[in-house]
Amino acid sequence: MAKFSISRSLDIPAAPEVVFALVNNFREWERWSPWDGPHMDHTKSFSGPETAVGAKYAWDGKKSGTGSMEITSVAPNREIDVDLRFTRPWKAINPTTFTFEPTAQGTRVTWTMRGENKGISALFAKFFDMDKMLGKDFELGLNQLSNAARNS
Repeated sequence: MAKFSISRSLDIPAAPEVVFALVNNFREWERWSPWDGPHMDHTKSFSGPETAVGAKYAWDGKKSGTGSMEITSVAPNREIDVDLRFTRPWKAINPTTFTFEPTAQGTRVTWTMRGENKGISALFAKFFDMDKMLGKDFELGLNQLSNAARNS
């Protein structure tokens, strides 16, 4: 079993409360997430409150697999913790954190996902660099988040 952590940051030219609102509401993720949007093959459902602790998002798709996310902790305009769970094609739990730090030009957003490779994913991780593979998606997502924040 191998633990991993993937983290990327981007300075976004928007106030922390603007960027925070786009992450704190799973319905807004379609605007910026590299794994969501109208082009994806999955069905999705939302439950719990629309924003903040207890907000839930679940998906199921042929290519995207099956999983769910739940916001577990919120420090307004500073940090959001998400419990990310995959159930298909393999099971995994990946605690994910978004931090929002005010800067002179806007907000530095840091997106971090942690996890532990077990079973088939541990074998997969021996041949593929998780940071390289998912890091590109995080960078794309942060750039799309920046665009969404500028258009909010």
